[in-house]
Amino acid sequence: MHLHTPASVDYQSPDTTFLDILRAAEARGLDIIAFTDHNTVAGYAHMLDEIARLDLLERLNRLHPDERRQLDEYRRLRKKVLVLPGFEFTATLGFHILGIFPEAKPVREIEFILLSLNVPAEKLDQGSSEVGATTDVLTAYRVIDEAGGIAIAAHVNSSHGVAMRGLGFGGQTKIAYTQDPHLCALEVTDLEQKSKRATANFFNGTKPEYPRRMHCIQGSDAHRPATDPKNPKNLGIGDRVTELLLDDVSFDALRDLLRGTDFARSRPYRPSQAPFDFIRAAREAGPSIVQSFHESYSQRGGKLNTVIADVCAFANTNGGTVYVGVSGDPRKRASGVSNPKEAVEVIRKAVQAITPPLEATIDVHKSGSGNVIRIIVPRGDDPPYAIDDNKIYLRAEAETTLAVRDEIVQLVKRREAARSAPLPEAVTQHEPAAPANGVIGPPRTGVEIVESGERGGRWYHTMRDLRNGNVVKNVTQKSARKLWHYAISQHEKHPVDPNRIQWMGDLALLGKSEHASKQRYDLAQHMPDGSIRVYYGVTEDGIHGPWRKLVGLEE
Repeated sequence: MHLHTPASVDYQSPDTTFLDILRAAEARGLDIIAFTDHNTVAGYAHMLDEIARLDLLERLNRLHPDERRQLDEYRRLRKKVLVLPGFEFTATLGFHILGIFPEAKPVREIEFILLSLNVPAEKLDQGSSEVGATTDVLTAYRVIDEAGGIAIAAHVNSSHGVAMRGLGFGGQTKIAYTQDPHLCALEVTDLEQKSKRATANFFNGTKPEYPRRMHCIQGSDAHRPATDPKNPKNLGIGDRVTELLLDDVSFDALRDLLRGTDFARSRPYRPSQAPFDFIRAAREAGPSIVQSFHESYSQRGGKLNTVIADVCAFANTNGGTVYVGVSGDPRKRASGVSNPKEAVEVIRKAVQAITPPLEATIDVHKSGSGNVIRIIVPRGDDPPYAIDDNKIYLRAEAETTLAVRDEIVQLVKRREAARSAPLPEAVTQHEPAAPANGVIGPPRTGVEIVESGERGGRWYHTMRDLRNGNVVKNVTQKSARKLWHYAISQHEKHPVDPNRIQWMGDLALLGKSEHASKQRYDLAQHMPDGSIRVYYGVTEDGIHGPWRKLVGLEE
């Protein structure tokens, strides 16, 4: 979905024909490609003009033998490879965005879209990435989407990418540029990497400030038919491909998948690999804020209730996926469910106990030799969601818990804020990653004890959840959740002595431990007013900026 043609001024093989490109796509086994030249649709238009000229000559019975061969080849190849029109737009500040459209979309309409994005008319056919002051990123997403196209942020983790790698600014702008509802997908160059720091893992919905899970794809960004032998990083057609499981080879199926919440139907393409077991891949990632696993759904022992509690919690939090019939431990054999059709009906009926009504997708997939039920839960737009009208659950890290009063209040406020929010406007200023006064922001995971007090011989604490900023009062050690319980135990049994803290500037590492294969850190921060804030159970996901240097993580 990211191919250039000789219509791009920086194309490295100007003698390449459109038939050459289609033949290369066929040879690499591609089903769908898109012509995405720089700020122009001229390449796609030239191909259509060439085919129209050959069609006309055929109707006039004036085709030469070589022209007959060309026309027959076009017809054969276009039956095998769907070619979509598009462009690679250069937005304000140089960020690149792919706009891809249906094959039936008239070229003139796509040119009008480019003009509305402030590409100068005199540069509309130049195929240059340098087009002066155009339109901002968010407006480009909206214009492409509302015109019926697919908006994809190009090579986000590389140069001209909206993830802003290597840039000393970002903040709320980076969040807006990668979470906008008009954006369908992120194109990344490290989709094959398994590292925790891989771009797809960063945008998997587990980060508190990036709650929308994004479809991540890869593309060659080919400016030549084949790989440059002198520079293997200079890719050719089909050198970096995404495999998608579509109902049919069409633009509509492609757009539906990238706008949907089924993240199991895409992967990096490797011609010789075995069928992809996405459930095993999910198990290897383990339980998290966006996925959970249950070996059984039986009503005996309340196992079905725990499944539905997770569904409710995901709807109230970031959305997520529940797997039934398999453990979250990839070392254990996937037992599956014995009667998947019956299991789907039982679970579907149980989900109906959630109010207000929730549209969850329930389907069956093979993993190993067993059948596994998958429940895809959207982030609800009408919280709080409850079971039996009064049981309200939330998801925190890999734990589902009943919401307490203050959290229920926050859910109601979220719903009302969403209902009253104005339409999103373009972000025109880059906000700094840290407050203007130079104080480093707190970690983005873990908990903080805001204040404590004793009543009737019992200590009550006010907790701040660093993931979402929610403040919960009157928490005791007995009523606390796992992470809260840990923080309260540390606070009560091992109070922080300011005179024994080893500071690195205004930051300090108090201790670290491992829980559920995750490293957790206890951190402290000296504030300008002389107070000390302590953050308990911070995971790597929440560590940013100078905090990373403090705990020994690479920046």
